[in-house]
Amino acid sequence: MNLFDQITLLLTGLVAIYSIWRFYQDFSKTEGSTYNLYYITSFAVLLVSGLLLIFFGFEILANPLVVVVAALIPFALSMGLICEFYKNLAKFYMPFIILGLILIAVTRFMDAGGWATFVLAFFHSIAGFVIFFIPIFLVKSEKVTGGFIMVTVGGTLIGIGGIALAFLKAGHPILSEKLIFTILAPLLLLMALSFTWGFVKKILAD
Repeated sequence: MNLFDQITLLLTGLVAIYSIWRFYQDFSKTEGSTYNLYYITSFAVLLVSGLLLIFFGFEILANPLVVVVAALIPFALSMGLICEFYKNLAKFYMPFIILGLILIAVTRFMDAGGWATFVLAFFHSIAGFVIFFIPIFLVKSEKVTGGFIMVTVGGTLIGIGGIALAFLKAGHPILSEKLIFTILAPLLLLMALSFTWGFVKKILAD
């Protein structure tokens, strides 16, 4: 990892801290906004993941525990969106993401090869679709400010990064390893900025 990557990851961490602060403010002043706790969890994991990458380099991505914990970023974020805008679906979605975390952990620690990649890609894709489509539906129906569409942009970026890393780990990379690690840090920063822009715009508009 070069200095550019380290600086980019540090900036990502600062963006995550800002987002956590914004979500906490909204949680404190908005009754019943427990969905903010899921958002906070997602950005806290992003913050920790970025710091781990700075200190230990991209090699740490080979650690099965890191893969499992990193899955909390899209899982918690998508859970927050479901809880905030589609509460009636939360009781179905929560068991789904818990099952996803369990299966990801089992297949990673058992070194299940292709199955581990399939499980990770499948559950990442579902969470990614939730993050991608919900903002589009909400903006189209004018239930939220137009700036919230940036959450969809962030969801696209996290989906690309997650799937690329999953196939790289399986030995069937869709992009070269060098290219993936070249764009990973900037991708994380752009993802964090997109999410922050979208969520903060919504919070300010409420």
